[in-house]
Amino acid sequence: MPPFAVVAGRGTIGSFLVPTTGLARRSPMGEPTFEPLDGGKISDKRLDSWKEIAVYVNRDVTTVQRWEKREGMPVHRHVHAKRGSVYALTAELDAWVQSRRFPVGAAETAPGAAAMPQAQADDEPKKLPRIRPWLVVAAIACLGLAAVGWMVWRGRTKSTTHSGIRSLAVLPLRNLSGDPAQDYLADGMTEALIGRLSTIHNLRLISHTSVMRFRNPQTSVPEIARELGVDAVVEGSVMREGSRIRVTAQLIRGATDEHFWSETYDRELRDALTLESELAQSIAEKVEVSVTGEERERLTASRAVAPEVYESYLKGRYVLEMGNTRAELEQSLSDFQEAIDRDATFAPAYLGLARAYTELGTVYGGVSPSETRPKVVFFARKALALDPNLIRAHVVLASVLQQEWQWTEAEAEYRRALALNPNAADAHAGYALWLICQGRSEEAVSWIERARELDPVVVSGGSVSGILFHARHYEEAIRESRSALALRPNDASALFYLGFALIANNQAADAVPVLKKAATLSKGSPAIIGLLIRAEAHAGQRGDALRLLEELKTRSRSGYIPTAAFVNAYLGLGDNEQAFHWLEQAYKEQSNILQFLKTHPYFDPIRNDPRFADLVRRVGLG
Repeated sequence: MPPFAVVAGRGTIGSFLVPTTGLARRSPMGEPTFEPLDGGKISDKRLDSWKEIAVYVNRDVTTVQRWEKREGMPVHRHVHAKRGSVYALTAELDAWVQSRRFPVGAAETAPGAAAMPQAQADDEPKKLPRIRPWLVVAAIACLGLAAVGWMVWRGRTKSTTHSGIRSLAVLPLRNLSGDPAQDYLADGMTEALIGRLSTIHNLRLISHTSVMRFRNPQTSVPEIARELGVDAVVEGSVMREGSRIRVTAQLIRGATDEHFWSETYDRELRDALTLESELAQSIAEKVEVSVTGEERERLTASRAVAPEVYESYLKGRYVLEMGNTRAELEQSLSDFQEAIDRDATFAPAYLGLARAYTELGTVYGGVSPSETRPKVVFFARKALALDPNLIRAHVVLASVLQQEWQWTEAEAEYRRALALNPNAADAHAGYALWLICQGRSEEAVSWIERARELDPVVVSGGSVSGILFHARHYEEAIRESRSALALRPNDASALFYLGFALIANNQAADAVPVLKKAATLSKGSPAIIGLLIRAEAHAGQRGDALRLLEELKTRSRSGYIPTAAFVNAYLGLGDNEQAFHWLEQAYKEQSNILQFLKTHPYFDPIRNDPRFADLVRRVGLG
């Protein structure tokens, strides 16, 4: 009889394989393996994943992958049409380890090999007693039933162990290329994977920004899972060699640290988007989450892209995410434009331009919104024309339409983004801001709280405090800003919003040093200076406030100063006539401050003036 025979039994469904010459054992990953009945040592067992190989040599997966790349560890690959999987033979690993002569303590014996008792090792193989045929049949039947039982048990275990995953965090993929300059590739693929998975309604994804603090984690997976509040974690690595990339990923249950899936993908860089699609599909299958037809279509969407196009885009995205200066914003614009020059149909690069121009047009970017907004609208619409499912493009477009007082169109874009991606924290936060503009303050607070649940890093501090401030929950706004500053004491934005809330809460004297620090950190942001003038005026330091106002006027003669800075300054000084003058300038500029005419507490002293009511009507909020 061959080593494995097909046995059909009464009362069973179909047939199954049973060993005819061995006893069942369980591998490190829980899969059944078989050892010889004669008591001899396994001479050449196969390990079928990176995790099994790592367990066998008593190292982590990252170390094993590095050894395979740099030290020639004997790891083999199956070649499939779509995916590449790995395996290794224990005999080859044993020989390789011995040849490497690992330091004392690293491996006292060949890794994974259990010490054999000397008495057993000295024994010569004994001749097996004659086994009666009926015993063979009985043994086969028992093993067959055991195999059926094992398969049933495994099926039940799979359904109970791997189901129930409703929340997931994709940790930053590690760059194993040996070149820190390649970090942009690993970071870009991490964001892309999160972006694809986050479109699944039944799966809560932690945002890219929130997981970036675990780029080089010192804590265990269960601790990370508890901190992020997720059921499972994806971790992995990216390795680039010339025009080829290798991505390895594994799924780990947060509560138990159980590794229940791993896969390796080898591709040409031009097929990176296809790789991302396949990886996202595999993860969705393994966590056994239900996926609608539309969601599956988005998961599987991919296209070939020239390596130089994808690289330029990823470099621009990396600079945009990591940078915080005007020079870095302009560098990202250059990278995105380079990608478009090489491929005018690559939608993400247009979105990159829209996002970069959005940042340039803020009070921190220092460029007039009249210059940046038309570009944001153009590039966001171009991106959506090429890819209507580009969620972040809908959010960017919604935000700029809101700033231009196109309220109905802005709401439609937010809702489209939320329909495409219920996990989009920025869409939740943007819609919260839209609700504030409409005077629906308590609804806005609920939406910003939901946004914070989805992205507790980005949606914190100023973004939450600002909503609470406009909703007139001043004490909560102060606590929110102080909590953010406890983690990031030099966050100018959090200091800025703390100043707003302190002034509104009749604590202007406390706001003065806070805003002075914010002004220093932001290199004299006009918006912060305008608010500092208000704080000093309310704190009884009118002379200091007037001196700052003159400095702001002098700066306006040689460069752009947001009109909101003068509106806040003159309202703080109680000069309502000058405040109305600057409100008219703000109307011409379509200043961001006019979005908040219905709720902004600082407008209360002039709210009953007919000129104010007319302004509210003209911006479409009357």
